[in-house]
Amino acid sequence: MIVPHATDTTVPAPGTVRKAVVPAAGLGTRFLPATKATPKEMLPIVDKPAIQYVVEEAAAAGLHDVLMVTGRHKRAIEDHFDHAFELEQALAAKGDAVRLDAVRDPARLADIHHIRQGEPLGLGHAVLCARRHVGDQPFAVLLGDDLIDPRETLLSTMLDVRDRYAGSVVALMEVPREQIHLYGCAAVEPTADEGLVRVTGLVEKPSPENAPSAYAVIGRYVLDPAVFDVLDRTPPGRGGEIQLTDALQTLASDGTVHGVVFDGLRYDTGDKADYLRTVVRLACARPDLGPEFTDWLKGFVTELESGEGIAGGRGGRSGTRVAA
Repeated sequence: MIVPHATDTTVPAPGTVRKAVVPAAGLGTRFLPATKATPKEMLPIVDKPAIQYVVEEAAAAGLHDVLMVTGRHKRAIEDHFDHAFELEQALAAKGDAVRLDAVRDPARLADIHHIRQGEPLGLGHAVLCARRHVGDQPFAVLLGDDLIDPRETLLSTMLDVRDRYAGSVVALMEVPREQIHLYGCAAVEPTADEGLVRVTGLVEKPSPENAPSAYAVIGRYVLDPAVFDVLDRTPPGRGGEIQLTDALQTLASDGTVHGVVFDGLRYDTGDKADYLRTVVRLACARPDLGPEFTDWLKGFVTELESGEGIAGGRGGRSGTRVAA
Protein backbone atom coordinates (compact mmCIF):
# COMPACT_ATOMS: atom_id res chain seq x y z
CA MET A 1 0.00 0.00 0.00
CA ILE A 2 1.26 3.47 -0.90
CA VAL A 3 1.64 5.83 2.03
CA PRO A 4 1.00 9.52 1.14
CA HIS A 5 3.92 11.90 1.51
CA ALA A 6 4.17 13.66 4.87
CA THR A 7 3.82 16.99 3.10
CA ASP A 8 0.54 16.11 1.39
CA THR A 9 -2.05 18.86 1.61
CA THR A 10 -4.70 17.04 -0.44
CA VAL A 11 -6.58 14.52 1.70
CA PRO A 12 -8.59 12.02 -0.36
CA ALA A 13 -12.26 12.07 0.53
CA PRO A 14 -13.85 8.95 1.98
CA GLY A 15 -17.03 7.45 0.61
CA THR A 16 -18.28 4.98 -1.95
CA VAL A 17 -18.52 6.09 -5.57
CA ARG A 18 -22.16 6.34 -6.58
CA LYS A 19 -22.21 8.96 -9.34
CA ALA A 20 -20.89 9.04 -12.88
CA VAL A 21 -20.22 12.04 -15.11
CA VAL A 22 -20.33 11.66 -18.90
CA PRO A 23 -18.86 14.63 -20.82
CA ALA A 24 -20.71 14.84 -24.13
CA ALA A 25 -20.37 18.42 -25.34
CA GLY A 26 -17.90 17.91 -28.19
CA LEU A 27 -18.69 19.08 -31.72
CA GLY A 28 -17.80 15.80 -33.43
CA THR A 29 -15.91 17.50 -36.25
CA ARG A 30 -14.15 14.29 -37.29
CA PHE A 31 -17.52 12.86 -38.37
CA LEU A 32 -18.88 15.79 -40.35
CA PRO A 33 -21.26 16.04 -42.13
CA ALA A 34 -23.02 13.24 -40.17
CA THR A 35 -22.65 15.22 -36.94
CA LYS A 36 -23.87 18.52 -38.36
CA ALA A 37 -27.33 17.89 -36.89
CA THR A 38 -26.78 14.64 -34.96
CA PRO A 39 -24.64 14.50 -31.80
CA LYS A 40 -21.60 12.30 -32.37
CA GLU A 41 -22.53 10.38 -29.21
CA MET A 42 -25.77 9.34 -30.92
CA LEU A 43 -24.09 7.67 -33.88
CA PRO A 44 -25.29 4.04 -33.84
CA ILE A 45 -23.14 1.07 -32.91
CA VAL A 46 -25.28 -1.55 -34.65
CA ASP A 47 -28.69 -0.49 -33.26
CA LYS A 48 -27.79 1.50 -30.11
CA PRO A 49 -26.15 4.92 -29.92
CA ALA A 50 -22.59 4.91 -28.64
CA ILE A 51 -23.49 6.84 -25.49
CA GLN A 52 -25.96 4.16 -24.40
CA TYR A 53 -23.10 1.65 -24.15
CA VAL A 54 -21.32 4.10 -21.84
CA VAL A 55 -24.35 4.49 -19.56
CA GLU A 56 -24.85 0.71 -19.55
CA GLU A 57 -21.23 0.34 -18.42
CA ALA A 58 -21.77 2.77 -15.55
CA ALA A 59 -24.97 1.02 -14.47
CA ALA A 60 -23.32 -2.41 -14.65
CA ALA A 61 -20.68 -1.13 -12.22
CA GLY A 62 -23.38 0.02 -9.79
CA LEU A 63 -23.40 3.72 -10.71
CA HIS A 64 -27.05 4.62 -11.14
CA ASP A 65 -26.77 8.42 -10.84
CA VAL A 66 -25.43 9.74 -14.16
CA LEU A 67 -24.83 13.36 -15.11
CA MET A 68 -24.51 14.18 -18.81
CA VAL A 69 -22.49 17.32 -19.51
CA THR A 70 -23.77 18.37 -22.92
CA GLY A 71 -23.79 21.44 -25.14
CA ARG A 72 -26.06 23.19 -27.58
CA HIS A 73 -27.65 21.00 -30.28
CA LYS A 74 -27.44 17.91 -28.03
CA ARG A 75 -31.15 17.64 -27.28
CA ALA A 76 -31.26 14.23 -28.98
CA ILE A 77 -29.24 12.78 -26.09
CA GLU A 78 -31.80 14.00 -23.55
CA ASP A 79 -34.64 12.63 -25.67
CA HIS A 80 -32.99 9.24 -26.04
CA PHE A 81 -32.81 8.71 -22.28
CA ASP A 82 -36.37 9.92 -21.75
CA HIS A 83 -39.65 8.06 -22.28
CA ALA A 84 -41.26 8.20 -25.73
CA PHE A 85 -44.89 7.69 -24.81
CA GLU A 86 -46.40 7.74 -28.31
CA LEU A 87 -43.84 5.26 -29.64
CA GLU A 88 -44.20 3.04 -26.57
CA GLN A 89 -47.99 3.04 -26.90
CA ALA A 90 -47.77 2.16 -30.60
CA LEU A 91 -45.42 -0.76 -29.94
CA ALA A 92 -47.54 -1.95 -27.03
CA ALA A 93 -50.66 -1.89 -29.23
CA LYS A 94 -48.85 -4.07 -31.77
CA GLY A 95 -47.73 -6.48 -29.08
CA ASP A 96 -44.09 -5.88 -30.07
CA ALA A 97 -42.54 -6.61 -26.67
CA VAL A 98 -38.96 -6.87 -27.94
CA ARG A 99 -38.87 -3.41 -29.51
CA LEU A 100 -40.89 -1.97 -26.65
CA ASP A 101 -38.25 -3.12 -24.16
CA ALA A 102 -35.50 -1.72 -26.40
CA VAL A 103 -37.21 1.68 -26.46
CA ARG A 104 -37.83 1.71 -22.70
CA ASP A 105 -34.40 0.45 -21.65
CA PRO A 106 -32.45 3.75 -21.97
CA ALA A 107 -34.77 5.53 -19.53
CA ARG A 108 -34.55 2.63 -17.06
CA LEU A 109 -30.76 2.33 -16.95
CA ALA A 110 -30.12 5.03 -14.35
CA ASP A 111 -31.28 8.34 -12.93
CA ILE A 112 -29.95 10.57 -15.67
CA HIS A 113 -29.42 14.31 -15.25
CA HIS A 114 -28.27 16.89 -17.77
CA ILE A 115 -26.27 20.11 -17.58
CA ARG A 116 -24.84 22.22 -20.37
CA GLN A 117 -21.23 23.25 -20.74
CA GLY A 118 -21.78 26.82 -21.89
CA GLU A 119 -18.38 27.21 -23.55
CA PRO A 120 -16.08 24.61 -25.15
CA LEU A 121 -13.28 25.08 -22.63
CA GLY A 122 -11.99 21.52 -22.48
CA LEU A 123 -12.48 18.28 -20.57
CA GLY A 124 -11.30 19.80 -17.30
CA HIS A 125 -13.95 22.49 -17.57
CA ALA A 126 -16.61 19.89 -18.41
CA VAL A 127 -15.71 17.99 -15.24
CA LEU A 128 -15.81 21.23 -13.26
CA CYS A 129 -19.37 21.78 -14.49
CA ALA A 130 -20.36 18.68 -12.50
CA ARG A 131 -19.21 20.09 -9.17
CA ARG A 132 -22.60 21.08 -7.80
CA HIS A 133 -24.14 17.74 -8.74
CA VAL A 134 -21.30 15.63 -7.39
CA GLY A 135 -20.66 17.56 -4.18
CA ASP A 136 -17.90 16.34 -1.89
CA GLN A 137 -18.04 12.68 -2.93
CA PRO A 138 -15.75 10.71 -5.28
CA PHE A 139 -17.17 10.11 -8.75
CA ALA A 140 -16.46 8.37 -12.03
CA VAL A 141 -15.91 10.06 -15.40
CA LEU A 142 -16.64 8.10 -18.59
CA LEU A 143 -15.82 9.70 -21.93
CA GLY A 144 -18.44 9.17 -24.60
CA ASP A 145 -15.88 8.54 -27.37
CA ASP A 146 -14.26 5.66 -25.51
CA LEU A 147 -16.18 2.39 -25.45
CA ILE A 148 -15.01 -0.46 -23.28
CA ASP A 149 -16.25 -3.84 -24.50
CA PRO A 150 -19.32 -4.83 -22.44
CA ARG A 151 -17.59 -8.08 -21.48
CA GLU A 152 -14.78 -6.20 -19.69
CA THR A 153 -14.84 -5.12 -16.03
CA LEU A 154 -12.44 -2.17 -16.13
CA LEU A 155 -14.68 0.32 -14.33
CA SER A 156 -15.50 -2.12 -11.52
CA THR A 157 -11.78 -2.76 -11.05
CA MET A 158 -11.11 0.98 -10.82
CA LEU A 159 -13.85 1.38 -8.22
CA ASP A 160 -12.26 -1.41 -6.18
CA VAL A 161 -8.91 0.39 -6.32
CA ARG A 162 -10.55 3.61 -5.15
CA ASP A 163 -12.12 1.74 -2.22
CA ARG A 164 -8.73 0.31 -1.22
CA TYR A 165 -6.42 3.27 -1.74
CA ALA A 166 -8.69 6.37 -1.88
CA GLY A 167 -7.41 9.20 -4.08
CA SER A 168 -8.02 9.16 -7.82
CA VAL A 169 -7.70 6.33 -10.33
CA VAL A 170 -7.07 6.54 -14.08
CA ALA A 171 -7.27 3.86 -16.75
CA LEU A 172 -4.03 3.28 -18.65
CA MET A 173 -3.34 1.37 -21.84
CA GLU A 174 0.05 0.69 -23.38
CA VAL A 175 0.17 2.04 -26.93
CA PRO A 176 2.89 2.16 -29.60
CA ARG A 177 5.28 5.04 -28.94
CA GLU A 178 4.44 6.68 -32.25
CA GLN A 179 0.80 7.02 -31.09
CA ILE A 180 1.42 8.48 -27.64
CA HIS A 181 1.11 12.05 -28.96
CA LEU A 182 -2.63 11.39 -29.32
CA TYR A 183 -3.14 10.86 -25.57
CA GLY A 184 -2.39 12.06 -22.12
CA CYS A 185 0.66 10.09 -20.99
CA ALA A 186 1.49 8.85 -17.47
CA ALA A 187 4.80 8.48 -15.68
CA VAL A 188 4.39 5.49 -13.38
CA GLU A 189 5.94 3.45 -10.62
CA PRO A 190 5.10 -0.23 -9.99
CA THR A 191 3.16 -1.38 -6.95
CA ALA A 192 2.89 -4.76 -5.29
CA ASP A 193 -0.40 -5.37 -7.13
CA GLU A 194 -0.30 -6.79 -10.64
CA GLY A 195 -1.84 -4.42 -13.16
CA LEU A 196 -1.78 -1.48 -10.74
CA VAL A 197 0.75 1.37 -10.83
CA ARG A 198 1.22 4.63 -8.97
CA VAL A 199 1.05 7.64 -11.27
CA THR A 200 3.84 10.09 -10.53
CA GLY A 201 3.19 12.53 -13.36
CA LEU A 202 1.06 13.21 -16.42
CA VAL A 203 1.74 15.01 -19.69
CA GLU A 204 -0.92 15.96 -22.24
CA LYS A 205 -0.13 14.66 -25.76
CA PRO A 206 3.68 14.60 -25.56
CA SER A 207 5.93 13.92 -28.53
CA PRO A 208 7.19 10.31 -28.63
CA GLU A 209 10.72 11.35 -27.70
CA ASN A 210 9.50 13.33 -24.66
CA ALA A 211 6.89 10.85 -23.41
CA PRO A 212 7.65 9.49 -19.93
CA SER A 213 6.24 6.07 -20.86
CA ALA A 214 4.07 4.27 -23.40
CA TYR A 215 1.10 4.32 -21.01
CA ALA A 216 -1.77 6.35 -22.43
CA VAL A 217 -4.63 7.64 -20.30
CA ILE A 218 -7.89 6.37 -21.79
CA GLY A 219 -11.36 7.67 -21.10
CA ARG A 220 -12.14 6.23 -17.68
CA TYR A 221 -11.42 8.03 -14.42
CA VAL A 222 -12.47 7.69 -10.80
CA LEU A 223 -11.80 11.06 -9.23
CA ASP A 224 -11.51 12.36 -5.71
CA PRO A 225 -13.53 15.59 -5.24
CA ALA A 226 -10.24 17.34 -4.46
CA VAL A 227 -9.90 17.59 -8.24
CA PHE A 228 -12.50 20.40 -8.29
CA ASP A 229 -10.38 22.83 -6.29
CA VAL A 230 -7.39 21.99 -8.46
CA LEU A 231 -9.38 22.49 -11.68
CA ASP A 232 -10.69 25.80 -10.34
CA ARG A 233 -7.15 27.18 -10.26
CA THR A 234 -5.79 25.35 -13.33
CA PRO A 235 -5.06 27.81 -16.15
CA PRO A 236 -5.83 26.92 -19.77
CA GLY A 237 -3.20 24.55 -21.13
CA ARG A 238 -2.73 22.80 -24.47
CA GLY A 239 -5.14 24.13 -27.09
CA GLY A 240 -6.24 26.94 -24.79
CA GLU A 241 -8.42 24.49 -22.86
CA ILE A 242 -8.56 23.52 -19.19
CA GLN A 243 -6.98 20.08 -19.24
CA LEU A 244 -8.01 17.38 -16.79
CA THR A 245 -4.54 15.93 -17.29
CA ASP A 246 -2.98 19.09 -15.81
CA ALA A 247 -5.16 18.85 -12.69
CA LEU A 248 -4.32 15.16 -12.27
CA GLN A 249 -0.63 16.04 -12.57
CA THR A 250 -1.04 18.25 -9.49
CA LEU A 251 -2.77 15.45 -7.58
CA ALA A 252 -0.19 12.91 -8.72
CA SER A 253 2.58 15.00 -7.18
CA ASP A 254 0.92 14.31 -3.81
CA GLY A 255 1.02 10.55 -4.37
CA THR A 256 -2.76 10.17 -4.53
CA VAL A 257 -3.27 8.91 -8.10
CA HIS A 258 -3.18 5.25 -9.16
CA GLY A 259 -3.45 3.73 -12.60
CA VAL A 260 -5.15 0.50 -13.64
CA VAL A 261 -3.35 -0.99 -16.66
CA PHE A 262 -5.98 -2.25 -19.10
CA ASP A 263 -5.21 -4.74 -21.85
CA GLY A 264 -8.76 -5.63 -22.88
CA LEU A 265 -11.00 -4.49 -25.72
CA ARG A 266 -11.45 -0.75 -26.05
CA TYR A 267 -12.83 1.22 -29.00
CA ASP A 268 -12.20 4.85 -29.92
CA THR A 269 -15.47 5.73 -31.62
CA GLY A 270 -14.24 9.26 -32.28
CA ASP A 271 -12.01 7.81 -35.01
CA LYS A 272 -13.68 6.76 -38.27
CA ALA A 273 -11.70 3.58 -38.82
CA ASP A 274 -12.04 2.47 -35.21
CA TYR A 275 -15.73 3.31 -35.30
CA LEU A 276 -16.18 0.88 -38.18
CA ARG A 277 -14.15 -1.77 -36.37
CA THR A 278 -16.33 -1.27 -33.30
CA VAL A 279 -19.52 -1.85 -35.28
CA VAL A 280 -18.10 -5.02 -36.83
CA ARG A 281 -16.76 -6.45 -33.56
CA LEU A 282 -19.92 -5.82 -31.57
CA ALA A 283 -22.15 -7.06 -34.39
CA CYS A 284 -20.16 -10.30 -34.54
CA ALA A 285 -20.57 -10.70 -30.75
CA ARG A 286 -24.37 -10.45 -30.96
CA PRO A 287 -26.13 -13.83 -30.79
CA ASP A 288 -28.97 -12.52 -32.97
CA LEU A 289 -26.70 -11.06 -35.67
CA GLY A 290 -23.29 -12.63 -35.20
CA PRO A 291 -23.61 -16.00 -36.96
CA GLU A 292 -25.17 -14.64 -40.17
CA PHE A 293 -23.03 -11.50 -40.26
CA THR A 294 -19.81 -13.42 -39.55
CA ASP A 295 -20.54 -15.84 -42.39
CA TRP A 296 -21.14 -12.93 -44.75
CA LEU A 297 -17.99 -11.17 -43.51
CA LYS A 298 -15.83 -14.24 -44.15
CA GLY A 299 -17.17 -14.45 -47.69
CA PHE A 300 -16.62 -10.75 -48.26
CA VAL A 301 -13.01 -10.96 -47.05
CA THR A 302 -12.43 -13.88 -49.42
CA GLU A 303 -13.79 -11.77 -52.27
CA LEU A 304 -11.56 -8.86 -51.27
CA GLU A 305 -8.50 -11.11 -51.29
CA SER A 306 -9.44 -12.37 -54.75
CA GLY A 307 -10.02 -8.84 -56.00
CA GLU A 308 -13.76 -9.30 -56.44
CA GLY A 309 -15.06 -7.57 -53.30
CA ILE A 310 -15.07 -4.03 -54.69
CA ALA A 311 -17.89 -1.60 -55.28
CA GLY A 312 -19.95 -2.70 -58.24
CA GLY A 313 -18.45 -6.18 -58.24
CA ARG A 314 -19.69 -9.42 -56.73
CA GLY A 315 -19.08 -8.08 -53.20
CA GLY A 316 -21.45 -5.18 -53.83
CA ARG A 317 -24.20 -7.44 -55.17
CA SER A 318 -23.73 -9.83 -52.24
CA GLY A 319 -24.11 -6.92 -49.81
CA THR A 320 -27.33 -5.90 -51.52
CA ARG A 321 -28.80 -9.39 -51.26
CA VAL A 322 -27.99 -9.60 -47.53
CA ALA A 323 -29.53 -6.20 -46.88
CA ALA A 324 -32.71 -7.19 -48.71
